[in-house]
Amino acid sequence: MNQTSPHKTLPENRNASDGNAAEKAVSKEHCLYSKSKLPAADYVINPYIGCTHNCLYCYASFMGRFTGHKEKWGTYIEPKRFSSMKLPRKQEGTTILVGSVTDAYNPAEKKYRLMPGILEALRNSKAHVEILTKSKLILRDMELLRQIPDLSVGVSLAFSSQQDAGNLEPGAASVQERLDTLKSLHQNGISTYLFVAPYFPEITNLRQLVASTEGFVDSVCVENLNLRGSYKATVIEYITNHHPRLLPLYQEIYVMGMGKAYWNRLEQEMAELREHMKVPLISYLYHEEIKK
Repeated sequence: MNQTSPHKTLPENRNASDGNAAEKAVSKEHCLYSKSKLPAADYVINPYIGCTHNCLYCYASFMGRFTGHKEKWGTYIEPKRFSSMKLPRKQEGTTILVGSVTDAYNPAEKKYRLMPGILEALRNSKAHVEILTKSKLILRDMELLRQIPDLSVGVSLAFSSQQDAGNLEPGAASVQERLDTLKSLHQNGISTYLFVAPYFPEITNLRQLVASTEGFVDSVCVENLNLRGSYKATVIEYITNHHPRLLPLYQEIYVMGMGKAYWNRLEQEMAELREHMKVPLISYLYHEEIKK
């Protein structure tokens, strides 16, 4: 199956929340992978430009400056056309992450089916492969996933409350769907991890999320909420409207720049929680300070 050439001229100006965002024809060819600056990945694969989960806190929204789109980040999606499906020459001892600035299984993947071709390319990879998603659509490719020698699938979930998840991640799968996705992957022999990200101070319930995934994840990772750029005001407005009692805390952390003490306390709580867990609890708090 050739997954390198989605050439169709696509309709525009649809609603992002139902997976039918503004879609554009593809003209530029892309390399399948690029080098990564993330501390836990050496290479990244992003099958799409844009993402329709439309998360209010999306750190990848800065990519909108480079995509040539006039639409707001979170409201458009563009499938990439790859010049080849070749993987990095050196793979041993490296990690390839699929989905660093988009979700490879966003709703448009139902139509364009880029991932089966990518998974076929990764089937012979000598690297550790990770896929990070908020979507149950990944279950479609179960048989292909099982053929990748060294694979872990992470599901991002920072909220126990569907109300917060629905408001902050309107295009993503529900809380229960994400939990069910992790369980199904694990039952099919695929290594899984819960990615608690971004950790919203006093909204994310880490202990509850850990309890909800006990028995079907192989590790839990935690990354703090970082606020910068235009989405900082958006999140502060959300806190003002939906969690007003927390507004002083968020102003202290994100407006006054006094958040280090809060995250240090969280690190201490995580250390205590580790003592009662059967799987590793990994901290990526302030991951920008972690050196490769």
